[in-house]
Amino acid sequence: MTSKRKLKQLVDDAVVAGWDDPRMPTIAGMRRRGYSPAAIRTFCDMIGVTRSDGTVDVAMLEHAVRDDLNNNAPRAMAVLNPLTVTLTNLSEDHREIVISPNHPQNEALGERELAFTRQVVIDADDFREEANKKFKRLVLGKRVRLRNAYVIEAYDVVKDAQGQIVEVLAKVIENTVGNDPEDGIKPKGVIQWVSKSEGGRATIRLYDRLFTQAEPEAGGDFMAVVNPNSLVVIENAYVEPSLLAATPEQAFQFEREGYFVADRFDHSAEAPVFNRTIGLRDTWQEGA
Repeated sequence: MTSKRKLKQLVDDAVVAGWDDPRMPTIAGMRRRGYSPAAIRTFCDMIGVTRSDGTVDVAMLEHAVRDDLNNNAPRAMAVLNPLTVTLTNLSEDHREIVISPNHPQNEALGERELAFTRQVVIDADDFREEANKKFKRLVLGKRVRLRNAYVIEAYDVVKDAQGQIVEVLAKVIENTVGNDPEDGIKPKGVIQWVSKSEGGRATIRLYDRLFTQAEPEAGGDFMAVVNPNSLVVIENAYVEPSLLAATPEQAFQFEREGYFVADRFDHSAEAPVFNRTIGLRDTWQEGA
């Protein structure tokens, strides 16, 4: 067997063994999860070299990954828990293009076009029928801005037989793309959205730390501290059209959700699959 064939066999064996699972602390796993070579090199520079054994907090690696992606990953919008919003003062065939920057600080990454239509989807957690003043998202009778698009105001909901909200009825406040409402009533916050007719369905894999403790073998049984939520799969997320054209291993920041990468093996335009690389902030240090 040639050296090239041996190497391929080793790679194939590693895949079968699960070495490329994004939860595993292997180079293959890190690559599939979206850790860039630059971030790993930065991490190595941070910890230095020593002859003695030592333990390094995984948060240092995550910091290097997060810092690299924050500077270099283009932004995009994805809705993981979709709720339909119908903008009733728009026509059925309304289609308007709004322009969104690919990065708020890096103009070199350019812009993209987003189709704004009569029906959009927002995250269900971004809507409440009633809420206190601390809730800065969409509430009945209140306003919110759809990122890089219009301010909208919700006025009613549609519920199913079980009483669950399946649709929000709202209206567009005119002339608010890039502007505050002319009547002086400002929106409470900004939320992500995707056109329901022009966005695409995607599978989202939410990866997290494999163990709930920094030193899983300290108690003698590492299986007792395996994180049950180290992988959560969402089958019916909505993503903006630009993400359907993503290439395997291309990284993005899904606004307000975290950093994600198109899976190197499973992703395609027809069946998009994105792996969460890391969250926007270190919630583990906050006890979440």
